Amino acid sequence: MVYCKQFLEITYIPWKLHLYITPSGQPVVSKFIHELQNPTRAKVSRLLDLLETYGTDLSMPHAKALGDGLIELRVRGKQEVRIFYAFASRRNIYLLHGFIKKTQTTPQRELAIARQRKAEIE
Repeated sequence: MVYCKQFLEITYIPWKLHLYITPSGQPVVSKFIHELQNPTRAKVSRLLDLLETYGTDLSMPHAKALGDGLIELRVRGKQEVRIFYAFASRRNIYLLHGFIKKTQTTPQRELAIARQRKAEIE
């Protein structure tokens, strides 16, 4: 008996990540990530690597669409973290806002910040 092994190689073209900077020049998303506890920051780094590699193919449990082109990156662990992002043309991803989740539901205030920043980049 002869077995023929064929492999399909899938190559992902990396996406480019952009961290939101306020109009006054404050790197708020970068600062948020930097101020997280070390284990959480490592998880964020790993998930950002996955996002950069898989882009729109990244899904639950790592990412969840919230509607209107807004997606949340879901960091599980001792610190529950959410980072909102949006896709743009030419394989660009904009990280818009991050927060530490303390309740079951996502606070409307956090969503409003992300939506406002998304409108700024469109």
